[in-house]
Amino acid sequence: MSKPSPEAFEEGRGMDAHNEVMRDIRAEKSETYDPHEPTRVWVDEDNTPDGVKQSLTIILNTGGCRWARAGGCTMCGYVAESVEGGSVAHEALMDQIQVCLDHEAENAEGTADLIKIYTSGSFLDEREVPAETRRAIAETFADRERIVVESLPDFVEADRVSDFTDVGLETDVAVGLETATDRVRRDCVNKYFEFADFEDACAEARSVGAGVKAYLLLKPPFLAEPEAAADMIDSIERCADVEGCHTVSMNPCNVQRYTMVDELFFEGGYRPPWLWTVAHVLEETADVDAIVVSDPVGHGSERGAHNCGECDDRVQTAIKDFDLRQDPSVFEQVSCECEATWEYVMDAETSYNMPLVR
Repeated sequence: MSKPSPEAFEEGRGMDAHNEVMRDIRAEKSETYDPHEPTRVWVDEDNTPDGVKQSLTIILNTGGCRWARAGGCTMCGYVAESVEGGSVAHEALMDQIQVCLDHEAENAEGTADLIKIYTSGSFLDEREVPAETRRAIAETFADRERIVVESLPDFVEADRVSDFTDVGLETDVAVGLETATDRVRRDCVNKYFEFADFEDACAEARSVGAGVKAYLLLKPPFLAEPEAAADMIDSIERCADVEGCHTVSMNPCNVQRYTMVDELFFEGGYRPPWLWTVAHVLEETADVDAIVVSDPVGHGSERGAHNCGECDDRVQTAIKDFDLRQDPSVFEQVSCECEATWEYVMDAETSYNMPLVR
Protein backbone atom coordinates (compact mmCIF):
# COMPACT_ATOMS: atom_id res chain seq x y z
CA MET A 1 0.00 0.00 0.00
CA SER A 2 1.07 3.60 -0.42
CA LYS A 3 2.47 5.26 2.68
CA PRO A 4 -0.38 6.45 4.90
CA SER A 5 -0.60 10.16 5.46
CA PRO A 6 -2.41 12.50 7.84
CA GLU A 7 -5.41 14.31 6.41
CA ALA A 8 -8.02 16.78 7.56
CA PHE A 9 -10.07 13.81 8.75
CA GLU A 10 -7.78 13.28 11.77
CA GLU A 11 -7.25 16.92 12.69
CA GLY A 12 -8.39 17.86 16.18
CA ARG A 13 -9.14 14.29 17.23
CA GLY A 14 -6.46 14.35 19.92
CA MET A 15 -4.42 11.31 18.83
CA ASP A 16 -1.80 12.82 16.54
CA ALA A 17 1.20 11.25 18.32
CA HIS A 18 -0.37 7.79 18.29
CA ASN A 19 -1.38 8.12 14.66
CA GLU A 20 2.15 9.12 13.68
CA VAL A 21 3.49 5.91 15.23
CA MET A 22 0.79 3.84 13.55
CA ARG A 23 1.55 5.32 10.14
CA ASP A 24 5.18 4.27 10.50
CA ILE A 25 4.14 0.70 11.42
CA ARG A 26 1.70 0.43 8.52
CA ALA A 27 4.22 1.81 6.01
CA GLU A 28 6.34 -1.35 6.51
CA LYS A 29 3.92 -3.21 4.24
CA SER A 30 5.11 -3.16 0.63
CA GLU A 31 2.79 -5.62 -1.18
CA THR A 32 0.46 -4.38 -3.90
CA TYR A 33 -3.04 -5.60 -4.77
CA ASP A 34 -5.15 -5.92 -7.91
CA PRO A 35 -8.01 -3.36 -7.86
CA HIS A 36 -10.13 -5.73 -9.98
CA GLU A 37 -10.02 -8.56 -7.40
CA PRO A 38 -11.86 -8.53 -4.04
CA THR A 39 -9.85 -9.03 -0.89
CA ARG A 40 -11.96 -12.05 0.07
CA VAL A 41 -15.29 -13.70 -0.71
CA TRP A 42 -17.01 -16.71 0.86
CA VAL A 43 -20.36 -18.44 1.31
CA ASP A 44 -21.66 -19.22 4.81
CA GLU A 45 -24.75 -19.12 7.05
CA ASP A 46 -25.74 -16.23 9.32
CA ASN A 47 -28.37 -15.58 11.93
CA THR A 48 -30.62 -12.64 10.98
CA PRO A 49 -33.81 -11.12 12.42
CA ASP A 50 -35.62 -13.26 9.82
CA GLY A 51 -33.88 -16.51 10.77
CA VAL A 52 -30.76 -18.33 9.58
CA LYS A 53 -29.91 -17.44 5.99
CA GLN A 54 -27.30 -18.53 3.46
CA SER A 55 -24.91 -15.59 3.11
CA LEU A 56 -22.43 -14.28 0.57
CA THR A 57 -19.73 -12.25 2.29
CA ILE A 58 -17.76 -9.80 0.15
CA ILE A 59 -14.71 -7.82 1.23
CA LEU A 60 -14.10 -5.24 -1.46
CA ASN A 61 -10.58 -4.05 -2.07
CA THR A 62 -10.72 -0.26 -1.83
CA GLY A 63 -8.25 2.51 -1.13
CA GLY A 64 -8.47 1.69 2.57
CA CYS A 65 -10.20 2.98 5.67
CA ARG A 66 -9.86 6.75 5.96
CA TRP A 67 -9.17 6.58 9.70
CA ALA A 68 -6.63 3.76 9.30
CA ARG A 69 -4.74 5.71 6.65
CA ALA A 70 -4.46 8.52 9.19
CA GLY A 71 -3.03 6.05 11.74
CA GLY A 72 -6.11 4.33 13.05
CA CYS A 73 -7.09 1.56 15.42
CA THR A 74 -4.51 -0.30 17.48
CA MET A 75 -5.63 -3.78 16.40
CA CYS A 76 -6.69 -3.37 12.77
CA GLY A 77 -4.29 -4.30 9.97
CA TYR A 78 -6.81 -4.53 7.15
CA VAL A 79 -5.70 -1.24 5.61
CA ALA A 80 -2.40 -2.95 4.77
CA GLU A 81 -4.33 -4.96 2.14
CA SER A 82 -5.70 -1.86 0.42
CA VAL A 83 -4.99 -0.80 -3.16
CA GLU A 84 -2.04 1.44 -3.91
CA GLY A 85 -2.93 5.10 -4.31
CA GLY A 86 -5.85 5.40 -1.92
CA SER A 87 -8.80 4.99 -4.32
CA VAL A 88 -10.38 2.47 -6.71
CA ALA A 89 -12.44 3.37 -9.78
CA HIS A 90 -16.11 2.46 -10.16
CA GLU A 91 -15.41 0.03 -13.03
CA ALA A 92 -12.81 -1.85 -11.01
CA LEU A 93 -15.10 -2.14 -7.99
CA MET A 94 -17.86 -3.55 -10.19
CA ASP A 95 -15.33 -6.05 -11.59
CA GLN A 96 -14.78 -7.17 -7.99
CA ILE A 97 -18.54 -7.64 -7.55
CA GLN A 98 -18.63 -9.83 -10.66
CA VAL A 99 -15.80 -11.99 -9.30
CA CYS A 100 -17.91 -12.49 -6.16
CA LEU A 101 -21.01 -13.40 -8.15
CA ASP A 102 -18.96 -15.95 -10.09
CA HIS A 103 -17.69 -17.38 -6.80
CA GLU A 104 -21.27 -17.66 -5.53
CA ALA A 105 -22.39 -19.44 -8.72
CA GLU A 106 -19.64 -22.02 -8.26
CA ASN A 107 -19.88 -22.56 -4.50
CA ALA A 108 -23.41 -21.79 -3.25
CA GLU A 109 -26.66 -23.68 -3.43
CA GLY A 110 -28.56 -21.15 -5.48
CA THR A 111 -28.29 -17.46 -4.68
CA ALA A 112 -27.72 -16.29 -1.12
CA ASP A 113 -30.58 -14.48 0.60
CA LEU A 114 -28.12 -12.41 2.66
CA ILE A 115 -25.37 -10.26 1.15
CA LYS A 116 -22.69 -8.84 3.46
CA ILE A 117 -20.35 -6.22 1.99
CA TYR A 118 -17.30 -4.93 3.82
CA THR A 119 -14.41 -2.75 2.71
CA SER A 120 -12.23 -3.06 5.83
CA GLY A 121 -13.26 0.56 6.22
CA SER A 122 -16.56 2.33 5.55
CA PHE A 123 -18.70 1.24 2.63
CA LEU A 124 -20.74 4.43 3.04
CA ASP A 125 -17.65 6.67 2.81
CA GLU A 126 -17.87 7.96 -0.76
CA ARG A 127 -14.10 8.22 -1.01
CA GLU A 128 -13.90 4.45 -0.61
CA VAL A 129 -17.04 3.53 -2.56
CA PRO A 130 -18.39 6.26 -4.87
CA ALA A 131 -22.13 7.00 -4.85
CA GLU A 132 -22.34 5.62 -8.40
CA THR A 133 -20.91 2.31 -7.25
CA ARG A 134 -23.11 2.16 -4.17
CA ARG A 135 -26.24 2.58 -6.28
CA ALA A 136 -25.06 0.02 -8.84
CA ILE A 137 -24.42 -2.52 -6.08
CA ALA A 138 -27.89 -1.86 -4.67
CA GLU A 139 -29.41 -2.61 -8.07
CA THR A 140 -27.23 -5.70 -8.52
CA PHE A 141 -28.55 -7.28 -5.32
CA ALA A 142 -32.10 -5.87 -5.41
CA ASP A 143 -33.53 -9.37 -5.88
CA ARG A 144 -32.03 -10.64 -2.61
CA GLU A 145 -33.68 -10.41 0.82
CA ARG A 146 -31.17 -8.61 3.03
CA ILE A 147 -27.91 -6.70 2.75
CA VAL A 148 -25.36 -5.66 5.37
CA VAL A 149 -22.91 -2.82 4.70
CA GLU A 150 -20.20 -1.63 7.06
CA SER A 151 -19.52 1.97 8.06
CA LEU A 152 -18.16 4.27 10.73
CA PRO A 153 -20.96 6.36 12.29
CA ASP A 154 -19.79 9.52 10.48
CA PHE A 155 -20.98 8.24 7.11
CA VAL A 156 -24.33 6.74 8.13
CA GLU A 157 -26.64 9.18 6.36
CA ALA A 158 -30.23 8.51 5.44
CA ASP A 159 -29.83 9.24 1.74
CA ARG A 160 -26.93 6.79 1.44
CA VAL A 161 -28.67 3.99 3.32
CA SER A 162 -31.91 4.55 1.40
CA ASP A 163 -30.21 3.49 -1.84
CA PHE A 164 -30.71 -0.05 -0.50
CA THR A 165 -34.04 0.26 1.27
CA ASP A 166 -35.54 1.97 -1.80
CA VAL A 167 -34.97 -1.14 -3.92
CA GLY A 168 -36.75 -3.30 -1.37
CA LEU A 169 -33.76 -4.73 0.50
CA GLU A 170 -33.92 -5.32 4.22
CA THR A 171 -30.84 -3.31 5.13
CA ASP A 172 -28.47 -3.37 8.09
CA VAL A 173 -25.54 -1.05 8.74
CA ALA A 174 -22.68 -2.74 10.57
CA VAL A 175 -20.92 -0.22 12.81
CA GLY A 176 -17.50 -0.95 14.31
CA LEU A 177 -18.34 0.41 17.75
CA GLU A 178 -15.78 -1.88 19.51
CA THR A 179 -17.06 -0.99 23.02
CA ALA A 180 -19.80 1.05 24.64
CA THR A 181 -17.21 2.57 26.99
CA ASP A 182 -15.87 5.80 25.52
CA ARG A 183 -12.64 5.67 27.56
CA VAL A 184 -11.79 2.15 26.37
CA ARG A 185 -12.60 3.01 22.75
CA ARG A 186 -10.38 6.08 22.89
CA ASP A 187 -7.44 4.85 24.98
CA CYS A 188 -7.26 1.16 24.05
CA VAL A 189 -8.60 1.12 20.49
CA ASN A 190 -7.70 4.66 19.37
CA LYS A 191 -11.13 5.24 17.85
CA TYR A 192 -12.31 8.81 17.90
CA PHE A 193 -16.13 8.77 18.17
CA GLU A 194 -18.38 8.32 21.21
CA PHE A 195 -21.25 6.02 22.08
CA ALA A 196 -23.64 8.91 21.47
CA ASP A 197 -22.47 8.97 17.83
CA PHE A 198 -23.40 5.29 17.55
CA GLU A 199 -26.85 6.07 18.93
CA ASP A 200 -27.21 8.86 16.35
CA ALA A 201 -26.20 6.45 13.55
CA CYS A 202 -28.86 3.99 14.73
CA ALA A 203 -31.47 6.75 14.58
CA GLU A 204 -30.32 7.80 11.10
CA ALA A 205 -30.53 4.22 9.78
CA ARG A 206 -33.88 3.68 11.46
CA SER A 207 -35.30 6.81 9.78
CA VAL A 208 -35.21 5.02 6.41
CA GLY A 209 -36.25 1.60 7.70
CA ALA A 210 -32.78 0.09 8.18
CA GLY A 211 -31.35 -1.69 11.21
CA VAL A 212 -27.92 -1.72 12.82
CA LYS A 213 -25.49 -4.50 13.65
CA ALA A 214 -22.95 -3.46 16.29
CA TYR A 215 -19.44 -4.88 16.03
CA LEU A 216 -17.67 -5.09 19.38
CA LEU A 217 -14.04 -5.95 20.16
CA LEU A 218 -13.33 -8.43 22.94
CA LYS A 219 -10.06 -7.66 24.75
CA PRO A 220 -8.43 -4.66 23.09
CA PRO A 221 -4.85 -4.03 24.22
CA PHE A 222 -4.21 -2.75 27.76
CA LEU A 223 -7.18 -4.59 29.30
CA ALA A 224 -6.74 -7.69 31.46
CA GLU A 225 -8.94 -10.71 30.73
CA PRO A 226 -11.50 -10.03 33.51
CA GLU A 227 -11.68 -6.33 32.60
CA ALA A 228 -12.26 -7.21 28.96
CA ALA A 229 -15.03 -9.68 29.81
CA ALA A 230 -16.80 -7.21 32.09
CA ASP A 231 -16.58 -4.44 29.51
CA MET A 232 -17.94 -6.72 26.80
CA ILE A 233 -20.92 -7.85 28.87
CA ASP A 234 -21.76 -4.23 29.68
CA SER A 235 -21.29 -3.18 26.05
CA ILE A 236 -23.60 -5.90 24.69
CA GLU A 237 -26.29 -4.95 27.20
CA ARG A 238 -26.02 -1.25 26.32
CA CYS A 239 -26.11 -1.91 22.58
CA ALA A 240 -29.16 -4.15 22.91
CA ASP A 241 -30.97 -1.27 24.62
CA VAL A 242 -30.46 1.08 21.65
CA GLU A 243 -33.51 1.19 19.41
CA GLY A 244 -32.69 -0.16 15.97
CA CYS A 245 -29.68 -2.23 17.04
CA HIS A 246 -30.97 -5.77 16.60
CA THR A 247 -27.67 -7.71 16.38
CA VAL A 248 -24.38 -7.55 18.27
CA SER A 249 -21.32 -9.29 16.86
CA MET A 250 -18.55 -9.85 19.41
CA ASN A 251 -15.19 -10.07 17.67
CA PRO A 252 -12.37 -11.48 19.82
CA CYS A 253 -9.23 -9.49 19.09
CA ASN A 254 -6.68 -11.31 16.93
CA VAL A 255 -3.09 -10.26 16.28
CA GLN A 256 -2.80 -8.73 12.80
CA ARG A 257 0.44 -7.65 11.20
CA TYR A 258 1.37 -3.97 10.97
CA THR A 259 -0.54 -3.00 14.11
CA MET A 260 0.24 -1.84 17.64
CA VAL A 261 -1.22 -5.09 18.97
CA ASP A 262 1.34 -6.97 16.87
CA GLU A 263 4.15 -4.92 18.42
CA LEU A 264 2.84 -5.68 21.93
CA PHE A 265 2.38 -9.37 21.12
CA PHE A 266 5.96 -9.65 19.85
CA GLU A 267 7.25 -8.20 23.14
CA GLY A 268 5.11 -10.53 25.27
CA GLY A 269 2.67 -7.81 26.31
CA TYR A 270 -0.52 -9.15 24.76
CA ARG A 271 -2.42 -12.43 24.65
CA PRO A 272 -5.62 -12.79 22.58
CA PRO A 273 -8.71 -13.65 24.65
CA TRP A 274 -9.50 -17.14 25.83
CA LEU A 275 -12.25 -18.99 24.01
CA TRP A 276 -13.64 -19.66 27.48
CA THR A 277 -14.09 -15.89 27.80
CA VAL A 278 -16.05 -15.81 24.54
CA ALA A 279 -18.31 -18.58 25.83
CA HIS A 280 -18.67 -16.86 29.22
CA VAL A 281 -19.78 -13.57 27.64
CA LEU A 282 -22.27 -15.31 25.35
CA GLU A 283 -23.75 -17.17 28.29
CA GLU A 284 -24.03 -14.01 30.38
CA THR A 285 -25.76 -12.03 27.63
CA ALA A 286 -28.01 -14.74 26.17
CA ASP A 287 -31.14 -13.02 27.53
CA VAL A 288 -30.60 -9.54 26.04
CA ASP A 289 -33.08 -8.21 23.51
CA ALA A 290 -30.79 -8.72 20.50
CA ILE A 291 -29.12 -11.46 18.51
CA VAL A 292 -25.60 -11.91 19.92
CA VAL A 293 -23.04 -13.77 17.82
CA SER A 294 -19.30 -14.33 17.67
CA ASP A 295 -16.94 -15.72 15.05
CA PRO A 296 -13.41 -15.91 16.51
CA VAL A 297 -10.98 -15.33 13.63
CA GLY A 298 -7.94 -17.58 13.81
CA HIS A 299 -9.37 -19.54 16.73
CA GLY A 300 -6.95 -22.00 18.28
CA SER A 301 -3.87 -20.23 16.93
CA GLU A 302 -1.37 -18.27 18.98
CA ARG A 303 -2.54 -15.06 17.29
CA GLY A 304 -6.27 -15.75 17.68
CA ALA A 305 -8.62 -16.49 20.56
CA HIS A 306 -7.47 -19.79 22.06
CA ASN A 307 -7.45 -22.07 25.08
CA CYS A 308 -4.92 -24.85 25.60
CA GLY A 309 -4.92 -26.26 22.09
CA GLU A 310 -6.70 -29.48 23.02
CA CYS A 311 -10.24 -28.11 23.36
CA ASP A 312 -10.17 -25.14 20.99
CA ASP A 313 -12.07 -26.74 18.12
CA ARG A 314 -14.75 -28.11 20.44
CA VAL A 315 -15.36 -24.73 22.05
CA GLN A 316 -15.36 -23.04 18.64
CA THR A 317 -18.01 -25.52 17.46
CA ALA A 318 -20.14 -24.67 20.49
CA ILE A 319 -19.76 -20.94 19.74
CA LYS A 320 -20.85 -21.49 16.15
CA ASP A 321 -23.80 -23.55 17.37
CA PHE A 322 -24.79 -20.76 19.75
CA ASP A 323 -24.63 -18.22 16.91
CA LEU A 324 -27.31 -20.13 15.01
CA ARG A 325 -29.48 -21.33 17.90
CA GLN A 326 -28.94 -18.63 20.60
CA ASP A 327 -29.03 -21.42 23.19
CA PRO A 328 -26.42 -21.09 26.00
CA SER A 329 -26.85 -24.73 27.01
CA VAL A 330 -24.48 -25.66 24.16
CA PHE A 331 -21.57 -24.62 26.39
CA GLU A 332 -22.51 -27.24 29.00
CA GLN A 333 -21.42 -29.86 26.47
CA VAL A 334 -17.75 -28.78 26.37
CA SER A 335 -15.17 -28.98 29.13
CA CYS A 336 -11.41 -29.20 29.54
CA GLU A 337 -8.82 -29.16 32.32
CA CYS A 338 -7.58 -25.79 31.07
CA GLU A 339 -10.83 -24.19 32.23
CA ALA A 340 -9.32 -24.15 35.74
CA THR A 341 -6.39 -22.10 34.43
CA TRP A 342 -8.80 -19.69 32.76
CA GLU A 343 -10.73 -19.32 36.02
CA TYR A 344 -7.48 -18.45 37.80
CA VAL A 345 -6.70 -15.85 35.12
CA MET A 346 -10.16 -14.35 35.54
CA ASP A 347 -9.57 -14.12 39.28
CA ALA A 348 -5.96 -12.93 39.39
CA GLU A 349 -4.92 -11.21 36.15
CA THR A 350 -4.67 -7.43 36.30
CA SER A 351 -3.23 -4.83 33.96
CA TYR A 352 -0.04 -4.95 36.02
CA ASN A 353 0.65 -8.66 35.49
CA MET A 354 -0.80 -9.52 32.09
CA PRO A 355 -0.67 -11.86 30.44
CA LEU A 356 -0.43 -14.35 33.28
CA VAL A 357 -0.22 -17.23 30.79
CA ARG A 358 0.26 -17.40 27.05
